[in-house]
Amino acid sequence: MSTDTRTSALWVAYGTGGVAGSIRHTDEGYLVTMAGADAPLGTFPSMEVAKAALHGRMRPGSDWPRFVEH
Repeated sequence: MSTDTRTSALWVAYGTGGVAGSIRHTDEGYLVTMAGADAPLGTFPSMEVAKAALHGRMRPGSDWPRFVEH
């Protein structure tokens, strides 16, 4: 029987220049926030869509970031 009571998880996206942004899993979906942003980019229905949205807001030509769970 699992006793995990965690309601959210956080992944940090690292690009070649450092932290690019983060994705937080909430009850509503996956909340994307770009590094240095004043407000979240938005909430997305799946991790895959959230990752693509974050990458899409990075500088054109950026490599796919490395996502690390924290």
